[in-house]
Amino acid sequence: MQISRIRIGTRGSRLAIVQAEKVKAHLLAAMQIDPARIDIVTIMTTGDRIKDRSLSEIGGKGLFTKEIEEALLQGAIDLAVHSMKDLPAAVPDGLVIAGLLPREDPRDALVSSVAESIAGLPPGALVGSSSVRRIAQLKRRRPDLTFTSFRGNVDTRLRKLKAGEVDATLLACAGLIRLGLKSEIASPIEVEDMLPALAQGAIGVETRADAQQLRSIIEEVNDRPTATAVACERGFLKALDGSCKTPIAGHARLINGRLVFRGETLTPDGSQVFTATREGLPSEAEAIGMDAGEEVKRDGGQILC
Repeated sequence: MQISRIRIGTRGSRLAIVQAEKVKAHLLAAMQIDPARIDIVTIMTTGDRIKDRSLSEIGGKGLFTKEIEEALLQGAIDLAVHSMKDLPAAVPDGLVIAGLLPREDPRDALVSSVAESIAGLPPGALVGSSSVRRIAQLKRRRPDLTFTSFRGNVDTRLRKLKAGEVDATLLACAGLIRLGLKSEIASPIEVEDMLPALAQGAIGVETRADAQQLRSIIEEVNDRPTATAVACERGFLKALDGSCKTPIAGHARLINGRLVFRGETLTPDGSQVFTATREGLPSEAEAIGMDAGEEVKRDGGQILC
């Protein structure tokens, strides 16, 4: 049966639309069909509506995906496009991540008008962030810094920064690059210095498990190195349950045909960190991540959850 139309569901932010357009472009190249046959449908999520509290206070990452996944299950859309770092460890029954686009730069970026590096921030500088991970990592490196909650999309946060509400913030390099805002980066933070969010920089395409024809099409645009790295990182998340509000970070990469992973969890104040490293075959990606997660759980015990 020929697919007559594809409806892509996404959040309504400028970055989310850009990412959905990237998925559309890949599908058009694979299917060679009229662009008018692929629609982008914006969906307001709970995470987009509630902007005055941190995600950890109101329920976690799933708040950016719940309504989109419900629309997918109900048949209101055919595909969902997600920033993979926003997805909880477990995908709802009946849905699958069918493919991933090539990963953009996974690093965090320092964005600041007063410094070009974290070390260069003046003592007591005010950093805007609502990421428990970023705050814990910064507190570990710079316990003298001060913090304030900083929600909103990329454009909103940049506007607040330029208005002088804070001295600095951290954003994902990937989002800034996709929005054409690379010039806003004071400095990228190397993964060796500060591990990013799990799956940061990766765009995932989710669909119903029984949509075999669509799944076959998405498989054509799936980037296997990205899929391998993300499977490992999400394995780490899965082992740590994902519902825990503890700061979690990690990064996997392929080096000379081997998969190399480093992951960590921290106490919210950054005073303690629990790290695990693994190396193995790409075919064992998820197991590698899960094994690293189990080590962190053993080391951290009840401190972490």
